[in-house]
Amino acid sequence: MSALVVVTGLVCFGAINPVEWTLSSDVLKAAPGATIPLRLTAKIDEGWHIYSVTTPPPTIPVQIKFGADPAHVFQPVPEKKYDDALAANAEFYEKEAVFFIPFQVNKDAAAGPLEITAFVRYAVCDSKRCLPPKTKTASFTLAVDGSAPAVVAFAAPAGYIDTLAPSALKTAAPQKTSDGMLAFLFTAFGLGLASIFTPCVWPMIPITVSFFLNDRGGIRQAIVFSLGIIFLFCALGLGVTAAVGPFGVRLLAANPWVNGFIALVFGVFAVSLLGAFEITLPSSLLTKLDSASRRGGYLGTLLMGLTFALTSFACVGPFVGSLLAASVQVNASQRIAGMATFAAGLALPFFFLAAFPGYLKKLPRSGGWLARVKTVMGFTLLAIMLKYASNIDQVLQLNWLTRERFLAAWFVLFAMAGLYLLGLLKLEGVEEGEILGIPRMLIASLFLIFAFSLLPGMFGAPLGELDAFVPAANTVGGFGGRTAAVAGPVWMKDQYREALDLARRENKLVLISFTGYACTNCHWMKANMFPKPEFAPALKDLVLVELYTDADNAVSEANQKLQEQRFATIATPFYAILDPDEKLIASFDRRTSDTAEFLEFLKSRPAGGGLQSSVSLAPFPYVAPSP
Repeated sequence: MSALVVVTGLVCFGAINPVEWTLSSDVLKAAPGATIPLRLTAKIDEGWHIYSVTTPPPTIPVQIKFGADPAHVFQPVPEKKYDDALAANAEFYEKEAVFFIPFQVNKDAAAGPLEITAFVRYAVCDSKRCLPPKTKTASFTLAVDGSAPAVVAFAAPAGYIDTLAPSALKTAAPQKTSDGMLAFLFTAFGLGLASIFTPCVWPMIPITVSFFLNDRGGIRQAIVFSLGIIFLFCALGLGVTAAVGPFGVRLLAANPWVNGFIALVFGVFAVSLLGAFEITLPSSLLTKLDSASRRGGYLGTLLMGLTFALTSFACVGPFVGSLLAASVQVNASQRIAGMATFAAGLALPFFFLAAFPGYLKKLPRSGGWLARVKTVMGFTLLAIMLKYASNIDQVLQLNWLTRERFLAAWFVLFAMAGLYLLGLLKLEGVEEGEILGIPRMLIASLFLIFAFSLLPGMFGAPLGELDAFVPAANTVGGFGGRTAAVAGPVWMKDQYREALDLARRENKLVLISFTGYACTNCHWMKANMFPKPEFAPALKDLVLVELYTDADNAVSEANQKLQEQRFATIATPFYAILDPDEKLIASFDRRTSDTAEFLEFLKSRPAGGGLQSSVSLAPFPYVAPSP
């Protein structure tokens, strides 16, 4: 269903017509009641394609009717492959497609010319976008003559498919793995490896591996131990899936309670890592697991893996929390795969050292560097906690954690991490008189460079990629009396009807931005794309209005309903250009860094140059309370 929403909500340009339909027949004369072969031909522009009659969901296949009756269609063999526009496998045609249809002339048809009209509904896409589903007509004039043959032989050309035959209906092939999923799994594996360098895990490596080598059978027991770690984290992924499933994606991304809980978890872990207290699991549970693991055999080793994973959770927890927070918008199987990949990264060194025990002697000893890792992690987690706290502030429109305050807090936290590594901030892990090594100095420099790079954002400068993660700027205020938002265009907020009225008075089009307070991609687009000077000429002829969809109020509910029912999508960011009569000109459904692509969208105008659109939409009953 979600993929169908994507199909109907992708980028569309009303003035483009990439497909021309014609209806013809080799039979020009027939008697009443005769069946004649019709040929429906689609001429498709280069780079575009349409979908077969039998293509599986989620796309919209070619649908052919004569009046209210569906046609019996014979189609050519379609091309079957992965479609980038749909992110799914599909059957489609490029350049040309010819469909054959047996058509029966009405038995009561009067002698003379008979116009036969086919109604064709279809979707057309290129490699990047799909136009809204269209319905076109194609006609053919037949001469009805009682003296003509009453029966005309019909046979589809060789290789054609009868679309009513059961064998013509196929199920979708497995979709290819997306680049986003691969990146997610690589990130999970990297976090698992990074967890090794924590005070809870690193000291356990030589003890645990020596235990395998002396008493447990080496590699085989190491495999079982690793499986215990993987099992625990997969169970955690299943538990999160069961807990958050009913809330849905939008709730998890923007709900203040969910963001508050995540911020609390990160805050507790951060303060613990900074040394305020120690997070420990109930000793009775760990004692039972430890005693069970000492019984020997593979079951004992498996339980030892579970015990190790639980005891290390005080340091591993922040990594797991980051991974789960990043995975709330993927499905259950992907979340579990992510947790399994994380656990594999955590368990890999144990297996490797059990296979090659000689490397144990080359491991650096535990020492002050582990305490420094722990403290720096504490500062970093406090910064992450602020990100989720800012989601709450923006969704509820409290304006407590403004952009300036947020950046000031991040500056202080990352600067403190850098000063700590330099030995200027006295916390655990830095001894008096200790020599500053080159690696520690370079890492401290990176933290300080990042901290100072945040300062321009407090005085109105854009921050590039970081603008996706920091609170959006207000149009007034800020240090020096200005913020980054001033440099960009001015938007109306949650005023859909008012924007249409203004466009009507000024003879302009309306650009709608469906956005969200917690939408990182929306923030990035507003801060990095719209202020570009090359967009100014196109934007000056548009009335700009932002419609927020993720707040817990009646205004956002009305905006959600408008977006879902009018544009058949819930994606954010989603941009649509309408004329003052609410006729759709074009839409754009994603973040992009391609300036030329987005400028092409902003320059979309109705066919003929006036304010008339070929994609007519009935006026939407939009009634929103005052924001």
